[in-house]
Amino acid sequence: MSMWNYIIPILTLVVGLVGGFSIGVWYLKRQMTNMQMDEKQLQQIARSMGMNLNQKQLNQMTRRMQNTKPGAPKKKKY
Repeated sequence: MSMWNYIIPILTLVVGLVGGFSIGVWYLKRQMTNMQMDEKQLQQIARSMGMNLNQKQLNQMTRRMQNTKPGAPKKKKY
């Protein structure tokens, strides 16, 4: 038996796991950037968190979500 009989399968497993994880992260980020939420979905999410948004708050949240791009650096507020 050679040492390579153990190294090659382990190396293949590690490369497969790292590659699969990175492709999964890339796909999820791509899906998140294409996701559009309407007011009903936002209201439902807010209610599930125990909040009840009025129309003004709902409009503000919708505007923030449209202006925010995932992956963009956050602005620091002082």
